[in-house]
This record gives sequence, structure tokens and C-alpha cells, in this order.
Amino acid sequence: MKEYHLTAVIWKEGKCYVSKCPELGVASFGSTPEKARAALEEAAELFISNAKKLGLMRDVEPALSSHTRYTTPLDI
Repeated sequence: MKEYHLTAVIWKEGKCYVSKCPELGVASFGSTPEKARAALEEAAELFISNAKKLGLMRDVEPALSSHTRYTTPLDI
């Protein structure tokens, strides 16, 4: 199985933590940052598995194959 290096962004929202993978547009949540990350990892794996089955990998491959990532705050 090919390994992808993705980004997880996690923030607190109310009493839970929201997690999002910007490369895939997949999100999840958990009661702790660790649980939110684990739930996001599962969601991303399912997304990639389904994309492979449906022949949609070419649509997300550019975001998955980039080795350079920049994460920075945006103040608007």
C-alpha cells in the first residue's frame, strides 16, 4: 500500500476537537486532539480507498504527491 503524507489541522470547537485534512477536504472530530486525529486518519483512509475503487485518484493525486507543505495562519 502506498503511503501518503497528509496534513491534519485540529482545533477546539465547543467541547470537542475538530480535525480536517486540507488535501482531501475530509473532516472528523473527537473528544481530545488525539481522538480527533485518529478519527481523521480513519476518514482519510476510507476516502482514499473509495477514491481508488471509483477511479477518482487522478483527481486527488496532485495534492497527495506534493512533498512540500506550508501551514500558516491567515488573519482576516
